[in-house]
Amino acid sequence: MRSETVRKGYQRAPNRSLLRSLGVTDREMNLPFIGVANAWNTIVPGHIHLRSIAGKVNEGIAAAGGVPFEFGTIGICDGIAMGHEGMRYSLPSRENIADSIELMVEAHRFDGLVCVGTCDKIVPGMLMAAARCNIPAVVVTGGPMLPGYLGGRELSLIDVFEGVGKVAAGAMSEEELCDLECAAMPGCGSCQGLYTANTMACMTEAVGMSLPGCAAIPAVDAAKLRIARESGERVVELVRENVLPRDIITLASLKNAIRVDMALGGSTNTVLHLMAVAREAEVPLDLATFNAIGEQTPHICHMQPAGPHSMLALHRAGGIPAVFKELAAYVDDCPTVAGKSVAVIAREAKKAGDDVLKAVEAPVSPAGGLKIVSGSLAPDGAVVKCAAVPESIWRHRGPARVYDGEQAAMTAILAREINEGDVVVIRYEGPRGAPGMPEMLSPTSALMGLGYTRVVLVTDGRFSGGTRGPCIGHVAPEAEVGGPIALVREGDPIEVDLYEKRLDLLVDPETLEERRRSWVPRSRSLTGVLGRYARTVEQANLGAVQR
Repeated sequence: MRSETVRKGYQRAPNRSLLRSLGVTDREMNLPFIGVANAWNTIVPGHIHLRSIAGKVNEGIAAAGGVPFEFGTIGICDGIAMGHEGMRYSLPSRENIADSIELMVEAHRFDGLVCVGTCDKIVPGMLMAAARCNIPAVVVTGGPMLPGYLGGRELSLIDVFEGVGKVAAGAMSEEELCDLECAAMPGCGSCQGLYTANTMACMTEAVGMSLPGCAAIPAVDAAKLRIARESGERVVELVRENVLPRDIITLASLKNAIRVDMALGGSTNTVLHLMAVAREAEVPLDLATFNAIGEQTPHICHMQPAGPHSMLALHRAGGIPAVFKELAAYVDDCPTVAGKSVAVIAREAKKAGDDVLKAVEAPVSPAGGLKIVSGSLAPDGAVVKCAAVPESIWRHRGPARVYDGEQAAMTAILAREINEGDVVVIRYEGPRGAPGMPEMLSPTSALMGLGYTRVVLVTDGRFSGGTRGPCIGHVAPEAEVGGPIALVREGDPIEVDLYEKRLDLLVDPETLEERRRSWVPRSRSLTGVLGRYARTVEQANLGAVQR
């Protein structure tokens, strides 16, 4: 065992002395040492309950004959960070989380690892760390929040974001928005729909790194405590069996995750995160894989924000095991940390009818929920959640309305300066340009709340998993490095064709070359985390990982 490095032989007497000061007994000195990375904090709703979940993990480890050592890692709430300078720090936190777990695992020579976390960048960072360290590991995701409720209907956070646009449009009073604000988020857990946090929990289970059913179990359900206990027990068995994350995270299992993503219509952020995880696992994965799988995989569940179903509904329909069951003809039979293969999990799953999870023979849509588009405006690709785009605007041509940054666009949107048919371009919000590639939930929700139906939004930044409508993000190369999006001018015609997966700037090459000769990079003074990030981050089509 790796931990023998710190506890075997007379030379390690000082190390053992420190371990004894923690209460480690003579018997425990001979047991597997298991690190428990806990993202608990009191600022993120998805994390505030993680102490109790980690406590059950610790119990399970001890019961199975291991010694748990719990340590903390950070977590940012994207919803609280949204719409201001704080959002620039969200994506960089993914790398910090992966690094911090690696530092703790390697310094203390843990034999195994359990990652306890929820939310958008935390779970991907934990998966990256597990693949990087490659010691036996299980991920326990904290579970979704229950839906809010007001006026006879269920609510989620997106209702509040879109309420801001409704107030600006005069369709809702500030008092009504306050009522909505107070009712939408009833307690702990990740935001209720298939936004990035819950999509990544589903991806973690689909790739095989969580026990079956973990992703969709609500945060407040006792089943979450039970699966946490079982995960603690299971990681000790994985240590004894020497099952490593890179035995689980393979090209085949990542393709399974993408199939589940397409079937559910998950967040566009999964493209960034799955590519980053693949890189840590040394698995080749590119944007073309997403399109190839999307064309073959039916969209079988109309989840929020595009559809009516919350994560609670998915849980009651059978969760990811039931998705595997319905997609049995599409997924590969890969191993999982549960010790059961995907085929066994699918065979044992119980699917509660076709109301939430449709049959593949009668899907919501015959193709998957995400598309990678490319063209003269995005030579290296861009991402759209097509499941959340009305088919009436899958083909669109309109004049560019160009904004250097989210705040300028948000001001114009709320002032009703945007016209139906416009293509709103928000640039210099990419990995380097922002830096940090912030999410654009505020402007997209404002457009929805104001009632626009034929406005396309294009950005080199990202979108929240809660975004719906014709919104194309991750445009690469970004404006900061001189990508074509930097050369767009007010009124330029832009054409979108989601059927053909195209995004084109309809300006002749000679004119663009003339503009390029006069274009100069922005001069900025960046320090600290953002300064280091801007110097080292790759483009979005490579997962926005740091070199």
